[in-house]
Amino acid sequence: MRTGEPSLPRWAWVPAAAGGLLVLLPLAALLTRVPWGDVGGLVTSESARVALALSLRTAAASTLLCLLLGTPMALVLARSRARGLGVLRAAVLLPLVLPPVVSGIALLATFGRRGLLGHVLEVAGIQVAFSTAAVVLAQTFVALPFLVTSLEGALRTAGRRYESVAASLGARPTRVLVRVTLPLVLPGLLSGAVLAFARALGEFGATITFAGSMQGVTRTLPLEIYLQREVDPDAAVALSVLLMAVAVGIIVVVRRDRGVL
Repeated sequence: MRTGEPSLPRWAWVPAAAGGLLVLLPLAALLTRVPWGDVGGLVTSESARVALALSLRTAAASTLLCLLLGTPMALVLARSRARGLGVLRAAVLLPLVLPPVVSGIALLATFGRRGLLGHVLEVAGIQVAFSTAAVVLAQTFVALPFLVTSLEGALRTAGRRYESVAASLGARPTRVLVRVTLPLVLPGLLSGAVLAFARALGEFGATITFAGSMQGVTRTLPLEIYLQREVDPDAAVALSVLLMAVAVGIIVVVRRDRGVL
């Protein structure tokens, strides 16, 4: 009688290898197009530095918004038994499957000059669309699901034994949350925040639709790459590699935190 874990079917290696090649080959091809002798000057040009600085600032701001909004959402999804949570969960995941341009149009319909809230905001002297705030909102819209799903999974696997003990000793819900729950799921919270930052840093479609492309205001690094592709392909390739290097670094940090690497 055989014991132990069932072995992996040998045929699975073939599609797995094909999938790996599908991901790695385009990245390797990109590296072959890099003008390595000029890459230093290309990635440190004024337009590239301005776009990278704007990307880092807006991605950090959107990650903070994701933490402020996404942490309570994950807590509700993981801990509450209220009705309608399935609808809320589906709504949270919707930005993951929406085409980016649709996300941008939806944000315009909400915060644009004639949008659902945009008209009221404009009367109050606040214009959101085609501003740096629009970049932050677009990045938050697409990055929020990464934080919520990561943290909700961590909350579900952490269990509730220690929370029950703290509550039985008289701790109030907020104290239990701050002193017990959040420390228990801190690795999941940090992983979700890093993933949200990475998604915000690479956001393109919703941003160009909702915020436009104005240097120093809304032109983030992905938009700068798209613009340079038309006028200076070498600069576009060099900036793409820079963005890819940042993404790889973020993935390595996340996987190391989870003890995989």
